[in-house]
Amino acid sequence: MSQNKIKNDVRQFYDQVGWRAVSEGVYQNAQYEDLRPVSREYIHRCHMRINRHIKKEGRFFLDAGSGPIQYPEYLTYSEGYQYRVCLDISIVALMDARNRIGAHGLLVVGDIAHLPFKEDSFEGIVSLHTIHHLPPQDYLSAFLEINRVLADDAAAVVVNGWDESALMRYFNPPIVLMEKLTNRGIHREAEENNAKPKAEKPQRTHVYKLTAEKLRLLMDGVIPVNIYVWRSASVRFLRALIHPWLFGRILLKILFFLEETYPRYFGEKGQYPLITMAKTRRL
Repeated sequence: MSQNKIKNDVRQFYDQVGWRAVSEGVYQNAQYEDLRPVSREYIHRCHMRINRHIKKEGRFFLDAGSGPIQYPEYLTYSEGYQYRVCLDISIVALMDARNRIGAHGLLVVGDIAHLPFKEDSFEGIVSLHTIHHLPPQDYLSAFLEINRVLADDAAAVVVNGWDESALMRYFNPPIVLMEKLTNRGIHREAEENNAKPKAEKPQRTHVYKLTAEKLRLLMDGVIPVNIYVWRSASVRFLRALIHPWLFGRILLKILFFLEETYPRYFGEKGQYPLITMAKTRRL
């Protein structure tokens, strides 16, 4: 599939499906997240980790692949900036982003692998769950472009999922077991109510993810990056194993403590790394 075809498909998906509201402030794309109360504190604290790695204030902040800025925590990243520049391939996402940030936001339809900005434009940059939608040959271009428009003495944060998580692979047997038990319970309840269970699977679009090893090879000699943990638990792990009746909140507090204690280990072995880069200049 060609680069243009992939990008057009991604744009069409998010315009028509991914950023379709299913309830007030909740999008179809949220089906990829765990929004249950039992996981809420853990999810919130993981979102807030980004604030540690970016400058607290400046003039221009870039949200590369902003979507509609769908979670309240996302708004905190640019609180100390004069403007938040939201760049996204989806005009639907940007229209909703405008409703959330008003005059604080400058909205740009664009491609993260070909940013339409001059060098050193932004004192802070984040790109959240976006690069994995690019064609594989555009991965390096996206990192280079983020680095190009980053100002001196500033930092950028990229959050993406790994293609494979060693930690989540270790937990796969209990996850599968709990999924089977849960599904059996759902079907039994449906039979008792003389109704078929309704389970609409979320629609998907192009996704290509790296491993930690592949990322290092890609960045080797090009851009120095650091890998920390953003969140080590996958949504599948959370939905299968974290429940109030299984002391879910306590388990997540312990997991968060371990992530804080060993951020590099859980960044590489967990599901979602937090990748940081500082400005580098080519000679």
